Amino acid sequence: MLGYNEFNMAVYSINDLEKLCGIKAHTLRIWEKRYGIINPKRTATNIRYYLDEDLQKVLNIALLNRNGIKISKIAKMTDEEIQASVSTYTEVDGTSDDKMDALIFAMLELNEYKFNKILDHNIAEKGYEATMNEIIYPFMDKLSMMWIAGNIKGVHENFVASVIRRKTIIAIDEFSMSYYENAPTFLLFLPKNETHELSLLFLHFLLKKIGVNVINLGTQVPLIDVLEGQRISGADYVFTLFNDSFSEAPLQPYINELGRHLTDCQVLISGYQTVAQNISALDNVTILAGISEVKDYAQNVLSRY
Repeated sequence: MLGYNEFNMAVYSINDLEKLCGIKAHTLRIWEKRYGIINPKRTATNIRYYLDEDLQKVLNIALLNRNGIKISKIAKMTDEEIQASVSTYTEVDGTSDDKMDALIFAMLELNEYKFNKILDHNIAEKGYEATMNEIIYPFMDKLSMMWIAGNIKGVHENFVASVIRRKTIIAIDEFSMSYYENAPTFLLFLPKNETHELSLLFLHFLLKKIGVNVINLGTQVPLIDVLEGQRISGADYVFTLFNDSFSEAPLQPYINELGRHLTDCQVLISGYQTVAQNISALDNVTILAGISEVKDYAQNVLSRY
């Protein structure tokens, strides 16, 4: 993976293009040799690499090819004709792969209008939960690959996180006047140095949707505030996750403190660090594999009320 060059431009290896565009590296080489569709740059040691405009062009070609246009025909089109043809396949009505490509285009351009258009149409058609599972999460997975490879900048990640955060809050606000008299209350929070706010917000949405009460304390919450929040609210369940936090410190002592102080509720924990550090659960601490398992747990709890 080539990451960024000295001018801070994103550059891609052929394997990066394969992962991001879904076109096999072998096929890309054939396209280069037989049709001259893309012309990679080469390093001083003759290693081929690609720039943002190459990624966007391959994404365009892949979209047209998936929609039945032969590569031999695409090869005869100018860049302007390719772009015009792509625009005829509306992002809102395309396949999931087409929408994924369109989201990447919009992200690279920081085009909020296009990004919103794709998500809003999908939300209106399928609902927020399905959009999150079918579009947003796969897109975020692809984004993670691009970030790890050094192919996107922090500004792109911040742009995407900001838009999706707003969408999730809007979805949550649809339940803002809902209080479930005979339902349990879940208190959610993220500890210091934990950055996965989108996961917490999505869980907030899912819990409200299935009919439980939710108190979300947000991010960077000190332990003393968690304890005070549970005492004031009388929450039946306290949930948090550990992916980035405690990556360089033992997590078990923190879990022990949660369990020791929150004796009149059940503590639910999740995240990579709970597995990586082989955390031992306590009598009132339950380890769950992920958000879907937390949702299932809450539904089982709700069925008993």
